[in-house]
Amino acid sequence: MSEITLQMVVADLDQLPALPEVVQDLMAYLQRSEVDVGQVAYRIARDPALAAKLLRVANSSFYGLQRQVATIPDALTVLGLRAARTLIIGAAVVTHFQTLVVAGYDQRAFWLHSAGTALCARALARELGTNMENSFTAGLLHDIGRLILAARFPEKYRSVMAYRAEHDCYPIEAEQEVLGFDHTQIGAALAVRWKFPAEIAVAIANHHNPMDIPANSLVDLIHLADVMAHVLEFSGGNDDLVPCLSDVAWNRLGIGWVEFKRLLGEVDAQRDEAEWMLS
Repeated sequence: MSEITLQMVVADLDQLPALPEVVQDLMAYLQRSEVDVGQVAYRIARDPALAAKLLRVANSSFYGLQRQVATIPDALTVLGLRAARTLIIGAAVVTHFQTLVVAGYDQRAFWLHSAGTALCARALARELGTNMENSFTAGLLHDIGRLILAARFPEKYRSVMAYRAEHDCYPIEAEQEVLGFDHTQIGAALAVRWKFPAEIAVAIANHHNPMDIPANSLVDLIHLADVMAHVLEFSGGNDDLVPCLSDVAWNRLGIGWVEFKRLLGEVDAQRDEAEWMLS
């Protein structure tokens, strides 16, 4: 089995299918502080699969509408533009990566955990008054390096999982022992490649070790969101160990236990949103 380096994996990112231009344009537009519903609807309509998914969500029983929603502007009105923003980002990214074929890898479990972490990150951002779209996107992509490893270097990834099973350790520890690098570095490199805001790349790179860097609200937030998703049993498949909660991140965020429990309940009630992104 040939050795691989982080540089090789990062270079291989160019072999992944790029986000479609229409999706990149939509995501960039949604990052603006003020957006026009008509412009959002126009951009969504350019991606038929995304448009169909948005209409399906708006017409779901969750909203209890008496009539069928037939147009994108109506769907945006039903969902609310802020909620639609994060749903659109999530659906676009998940749909894009579902084109990857990874034999023997539970992609549904992977995306369920990723979507759950994104929902937790959004709830935390709302509570703390920080950027919900960046928080959601960072939560959705926090473990994307793991999927890339499994898809592009399956033999090496099997060695990582074998080490993890033998030593009963966290996946990131197995990656570091077997490969000499880990999924957070790969995910951060992808975020840079895709020209996401720099804070998203930093959060992906450091969400397992927030205590090792100066105070960074998004890093701390994604760290806590990852823990919350495990507590709520948004399973990641091969990763059934709940990450240790960093006291440093917890104290810097300043969320009390009462608020934390309330947020857990709020996200638990939003499980259908994770399923919608995967459907």
